Amino acid sequence: MIAYYNRHPVWSLVVFLVAAFFVWAIFAAWPPGLEAVLGKKKVFLNAIFNGITLGGLYFLVASGFTLIFGLMKNVNLAHGSLYMLGGYIGYGVALATGFWLLSFVVAFFVVALVGIVLQYAVFRRMEGEDLRQTLVTIGISIVLADLMLWIMGGNTFQILAPEWLGGPVRLPLVTAVKSSGEPVYMTYPIVRLVIFLASVVIGVLMWLALNRTRIGMLVRAGVDDRDMLSATGVRIQRVFVLVFAFGAGLAGMAGVVGGTFQSVAPGEDTRFLLASLVVVIVGGMGSIPGAALGALIIGLAEQVGSVYFPTYSVVLTFLIMVVVLAFRPQGIFGRTR
Repeated sequence: MIAYYNRHPVWSLVVFLVAAFFVWAIFAAWPPGLEAVLGKKKVFLNAIFNGITLGGLYFLVASGFTLIFGLMKNVNLAHGSLYMLGGYIGYGVALATGFWLLSFVVAFFVVALVGIVLQYAVFRRMEGEDLRQTLVTIGISIVLADLMLWIMGGNTFQILAPEWLGGPVRLPLVTAVKSSGEPVYMTYPIVRLVIFLASVVIGVLMWLALNRTRIGMLVRAGVDDRDMLSATGVRIQRVFVLVFAFGAGLAGMAGVVGGTFQSVAPGEDTRFLLASLVVVIVGGMGSIPGAALGALIIGLAEQVGSVYFPTYSVVLTFLIMVVVLAFRPQGIFGRTR
């Protein structure tokens, strides 16, 4: 952080001021003038928390995408279909067994197996051919989407969370003060908070695995110089298959998350593929912290924009991407090659 401040003092100051405003707006009592501009504090807090939890979902999808695309240079535009496949599998498992947590495990491993098939059948045959990978995975995405539409129909499904995650929880955030002087505290669905905390834990573990373990060292070395690493006797293809499977499995698990606090329906594959692309572009390809920050920015932009200027909320997301590309083409945490 200190190094970034030394290189970009102006941007660091802007980020600090924006973060300080949001912290003040969340915890402090609002003056009447601010409520006249932003509306009720409860609406603002709900938009912030919805954006943060949506960012957690975007991170789960985009972290797998940044592993496959950013690190391994595999252009997998079927990643959104893997997300939707995981959502449908999770819905089926939860409906059949009534065990919500089991749906995460099954979706992860089934979609990871699909990822292994893609790696062997598609990407291993087209290494370094970005255009062919793009066209083939677009075709695979269309086929998978049509197959899921044929099997599941055009209905919208929601995965029910267990009872111990049902209902709201009271947060220590005051949204208003009654005439009697009694504070009114914010309530928020506990399932969204638990899923967000789980995404934070997964992100930390992924960063540690990539930067503090032998397999992470092998992955980074294989990306930088695959031939040299292969010459040392390391089976780099096997390592890349495992990384691809893990990235695909994360997309499948994210489908269960999305189906729990949103829904699973036709068209979600395109939406989350586009979101993953934007998150990776903003955060930087191949960077787990970049995917986390990009997902948080895009999630907040979508939710805050949908509340305060719904007509232009989509434009706001792409405006952020354009600004990042204009001033830092490699992304916020991306490496200059």
